[in-house]
Amino acid sequence: MGISRELALSIQCCRSAFRGHDSRVALDSEGIDWSLFVDLIRFHRIQGLVWAGIQAAGHDVPDEVSSIIAADAETIAATNLRAALASRDLLTDFGQAGIPVMFFKGLTLGTLAYGNALIKSAVDIDLLVDGDHLPEAVDVLRQRGYRSAIPKEPVTSEQLLSWHRHRKESVWTRSRPESQVDLHTRLADSRRLLPDLGLKSPRQTVEVANGVELPTLQLDELFAYLCVHGASSAWFRLKWITDLAALLHRGTAEETQRLYRRSQELRAGRAAAQALLLSDALYGTLQANGALRQRLSSDPANSWLARAALKQLTGRGRPVEPTSWPLGTARIHLIQFFLLPDLGFKASEFARQFRTAFG
Repeated sequence: MGISRELALSIQCCRSAFRGHDSRVALDSEGIDWSLFVDLIRFHRIQGLVWAGIQAAGHDVPDEVSSIIAADAETIAATNLRAALASRDLLTDFGQAGIPVMFFKGLTLGTLAYGNALIKSAVDIDLLVDGDHLPEAVDVLRQRGYRSAIPKEPVTSEQLLSWHRHRKESVWTRSRPESQVDLHTRLADSRRLLPDLGLKSPRQTVEVANGVELPTLQLDELFAYLCVHGASSAWFRLKWITDLAALLHRGTAEETQRLYRRSQELRAGRAAAQALLLSDALYGTLQANGALRQRLSSDPANSWLARAALKQLTGRGRPVEPTSWPLGTARIHLIQFFLLPDLGFKASEFARQFRTAFG
């Protein structure tokens, strides 16, 4: 499946937002359907990155399009600033309650990948707590005005404990001020992926706004997590692989090799190979790593996973949510069976998907 001109321009713009990228390279906008371009970047939730890339490259886009993207980027920045303040309050509350907590994706990833937490779109605040502290964590959220959206209220502590035994997260929202928290008790859908990654993993503190510092995973562990997270949705949004490529862009070829080795120790499985090959196809992140590229692509399963993800990402001219068309999520579910090679994983994954769909 070829990459459309509009998606190719989106990728060019995002690349120009990477830290240290030579933004003097002109963007190729010849023959662009600007209406489709706007639809694409909104679907992939990369308006902030695209606007940063356009500004860095000094590219001239039609005034109407420029106004739309700039307005979207401003909204993303304002939303992220509110999320930073909400995260600060939650960190304080969890600390006072004696509940260890870690933030991941979202604001912390925006700072690490782009040097600016405000340009990366983030719908929610992702929090990780120990499952043993789930009832106390829920009390903290309720005191801040959050209510359970998934599963829907009313929900008891026993029901939430049962929910989290089979799922990695619940979703909590409030309306004033508007905020959404995804409360995680583990980092992967399958307990066989990243089984030892969690609150006791190496961490770092990242400043996401003036005076707001949040704890998150160290780079090695973060890379493994991002690979599994992207694979769980077949990378159908460009922003996920773009974040990973931006992180890799900061490092050396040797560091990429180390990240891959560590991901295998953490049992990210083939998700890491899929992520590296997809990132290379879109952003050339293995250009200085020919040996690693050859090693990964020589495995037929890795190559198939990368092609399937690329097709999921580029498969339709005008983007639609996978859930909005018949069998739209079939490839996503199929990919998940191949992230680890053993039959035990496939059996457990079948049981997990069946339980999620019908339980």
